[in-house]
Amino acid sequence: MALNFNSDIHYTPYVDESDLDPAIKLIESGLSEPYSIYTYRYFVQQWPELCLLARNEHEKCVGVIICKLEPHPARRRHSSLLRGYIGMVAVDHAYRKRGIGSTLVLNAIDIMKRMGADEVILETETKNKGALSLYEAVGFIREKCLCRYYMDGSDAFRLKMWIGKPEPLVTL
Repeated sequence: MALNFNSDIHYTPYVDESDLDPAIKLIESGLSEPYSIYTYRYFVQQWPELCLLARNEHEKCVGVIICKLEPHPARRRHSSLLRGYIGMVAVDHAYRKRGIGSTLVLNAIDIMKRMGADEVILETETKNKGALSLYEAVGFIREKCLCRYYMDGSDAFRLKMWIGKPEPLVTL
C-alpha cells in the first residue's frame, strides 16, 4: 500500500470470500443504497486488487473501498485509456475522522494509476457533506448533478479526478 496515516490501522487487499461478509456489513451500515450480493461479487471477483480493507489491531474490518477499472466508455477506440470507478466506501462510525476513508481512497487511486487509469469517477449523495468533503480534499471535482439518482429519489453529484496525462486538444 502507498499510504498509511494510522499506526493502529492496517490496510489489506481483498483476499477471498471471508473478507466479503465484514465488508458488506460495514457498507450496509454506512450507505443508504442497498446492493445485492451479486453487485459485491461483480466488483471483488473482477477487480480484487481494487478492493481494500482497513483493519484495527483486533483484525476487525473498520473501513472498506470497492472499485473497478475499465476502458473509458467515451473513448473505447483508445484501449489504453482507462477509467477508475469508486463504487463504495464505508468507515465504521467509531473510526471516522481518523483519515481512514482518505487513506483507502488514496491507496485505491494509486493502484488504479499504476494499472493505467487516467481518471477516476464516483457518485455520492448531494446531502452527504462528509463524503463530499473527503473527496474534494483529495482532489475530486464536481462534474455534474444527477437528479433523482438514488432509489429514494435523492440527488447525487458525479465527482471526477484526472490522474493521467490530459489528452491534447484537437483543433478544427
